[in-house]
Amino acid sequence: MLDLELMSILLPALAAGILVLSTHIVLGRQVLKRGIIFIDLAIAQVAALGAIVAHMDHRLENMPFANVWMPALFALAGAGFIAWLSKRMAGELEAMIGCFYVLSAVAAMLLLANDPHGAELLKQLMSGQILWVSWSQLILPAVVYLLVLLAIYLRPQMLDGAGFYLLFALVITLSVELVGVYLVFSTLILPALALNKYRGKGRLFYAYLVGLLGYILGLVLSATLDLPSGAAIVATLAVSALVFRLVLSQVGPLATESDIQPKHYT
Repeated sequence: MLDLELMSILLPALAAGILVLSTHIVLGRQVLKRGIIFIDLAIAQVAALGAIVAHMDHRLENMPFANVWMPALFALAGAGFIAWLSKRMAGELEAMIGCFYVLSAVAAMLLLANDPHGAELLKQLMSGQILWVSWSQLILPAVVYLLVLLAIYLRPQMLDGAGFYLLFALVITLSVELVGVYLVFSTLILPALALNKYRGKGRLFYAYLVGLLGYILGLVLSATLDLPSGAAIVATLAVSALVFRLVLSQVGPLATESDIQPKHYT
């Protein structure tokens, strides 16, 4: 039985997960559609690099909201660079994004090599601290995510153009701060993969259900078995996605391989 003290920790964490899911389900489908799987890792890593740069410079670190706007600047710059690559190197875009991710990760490691707290900061950025999220931390992401969803609802064609990269960078920046790089990637890709071949009704509903079940089970396992929260949620998201993909493959119409080939945009 979960006591009240534990629930006071789990509820803000679950709210953070629901907020992240609200935008990542929609954007994750677009990532698969474009065939740029590494973009979420790359932008998340670049945002984390911005947080590290702010941490290294005490003048920046002490500025108001530096933990938000500094990663956002890096993420927007990274998204702009990838948008530029998509127009000039479309055939090699995924490989270039993968290289961009690796270089960003290496830069983060080099910057923190001589920092006594570097390993802890890097772990926090990668795995996240979702169990320790407070209600006050959710206000800014909630407002930004709502505006992003409203923009997508009013102008869905934004997802097919360069505007996708702008929205993606803004969302990923806030998500990394809440749940870490690993959960950002898993939340974008795993629910989208679970429904990638399914062509029946309720695709969006099932995708959100995959994510919600993954977060609930992961948080409960993390809290009751004293497991790392980010790793536990990634694992339960993977199980949830696999179960839904297998079940839906038996009960609904499926896409052919040609239907799910990546589409490139310029």
